[in-house]
Amino acid sequence: MSDKDVDKIDSVDLDQNDNSVFLNQAATAKADKPSPLVWLGLGGLVLLALLVIFVLPAIVSEYELPLERRVDVVDAPASPSAANTASEISPFQEAQRSLQRKEAQDALAELLSNQAELDALEVTSWGQRDYDAALEQASIGDEYYRTQDFILARQSYEAGRDELQALIESIPAVLEQALVDAERALIDMNSAEAQEKFALALVLDPENEAAQIGQQRAESLDDVRVLLSEAEEFFEDGELQQALANYQQVLSLDSYNEEAAQQVDVVSRQIIENEFAQIMSSGYALLQQGEPEQAIATFERAARLGIKQAEAQAAITQSENEIANTEINRLRELIAAAEQNEQWQEAVEQYDEVLAVDGNLLFAINGRDYAAKRAQLDRLLEQAIASPERFSDNAVFEQTLDVYYTGRAIENPGPRLIAQLDELEVFLENSQIPREVSFVSDNITDVTLLRIANMGAFEQTSMELKPGRYVAVGKRDGYREVREEFTVGFGLTPESVVVQCNERIVSSSRR
Repeated sequence: MSDKDVDKIDSVDLDQNDNSVFLNQAATAKADKPSPLVWLGLGGLVLLALLVIFVLPAIVSEYELPLERRVDVVDAPASPSAANTASEISPFQEAQRSLQRKEAQDALAELLSNQAELDALEVTSWGQRDYDAALEQASIGDEYYRTQDFILARQSYEAGRDELQALIESIPAVLEQALVDAERALIDMNSAEAQEKFALALVLDPENEAAQIGQQRAESLDDVRVLLSEAEEFFEDGELQQALANYQQVLSLDSYNEEAAQQVDVVSRQIIENEFAQIMSSGYALLQQGEPEQAIATFERAARLGIKQAEAQAAITQSENEIANTEINRLRELIAAAEQNEQWQEAVEQYDEVLAVDGNLLFAINGRDYAAKRAQLDRLLEQAIASPERFSDNAVFEQTLDVYYTGRAIENPGPRLIAQLDELEVFLENSQIPREVSFVSDNITDVTLLRIANMGAFEQTSMELKPGRYVAVGKRDGYREVREEFTVGFGLTPESVVVQCNERIVSSSRR
């Protein structure tokens, strides 16, 4: 058929002679009626055409991007220029676009694979920020993909993929840090933190033995903490058997607990040492009662405990010659005299001599403790009486007041203590009575009373101050700073305190 014939066909007016056309078609159909096979073939072709026209475009429209529904847009009529441009795309260019599309899809697939791996490792609990940044790159890639800019889409997908890959490669470091943090939480007795960090470590490495052990320890940490605290209190109160039971219970919950393991040894040894001390004290008591043979048997029993055997042997030797008893009795007489005369430091020294002979004598242990406390009280009282001006400091006053009340609480005080307390009482009372102090300056010097107030510039003023030592500082531009120290009370209050900067500072630099 020629082009002219085609033009003729295109220009036929279908609105004219419709009846004649349909009559001719009917006549032709009757003359050339096709076979049933032809009708069957035509039906298949029609069905296929319907699928291509109506079903396939819907699928393509809905799933243009991999794993992402296409966003519907309002159809707009294509401009002639766009139609011409589309018609000008060569098969090679179309092939290149298909290749670019596939490369973008491959990059996206790798990104999704990395994402799935990280999701399984609960990445949001340890890498949320970097993870979100990588997914943001993927979202940017999606936008490029929708506009069919497959090169930029691929680059964005690859950037997101690489960032997720970097997160995957950081897992060993994250695991190591999680274990470090978990161990620190165990040391700090922070059960929740330890469990959280060990749980993260097990997510990252389910077969990690340290994390498995740590998780078990963390789960019992609250009970362990309570048992350790109770054990420490039992130990301090001298309830060693109960303390030992607590530490052993800790090890039953957490066999890796180093503190409990160490304390089991410490407490066990202390129990033996206490038993040893008790037996030795019993032996010395027998020795003092004039029963050296029974004392020797007691000391031998102490030696069989396996500790301090040299000490036990020394006690046996002491029992055999009874020299120690004579010395101890002599020292006790000296101690009684020193305590009667309130010579407490001397009593401490004599108690030390007794303990050097026998460190297990209860009278010496208890007596030395009391004598040492009385000696310390005596020193504190003497220091306070010697420096009453320090009472202007509230902290010193409160400390001294505690010392005073401690002395007053002692039953049957001796004459020395009573005299000290009476003298100190007067000082304490007077230390709180303010006295008026006059200050003189030149109305130019800036005066500050240290730890009290900034008095500024004045010619003459006054201030009420509690007894004590004070320092007034004067400052003036171009003049040397002055410091005036003075004492209020105790008969030392000055008539006036003069604070003036009169000495000009001479510059040593030359022009």
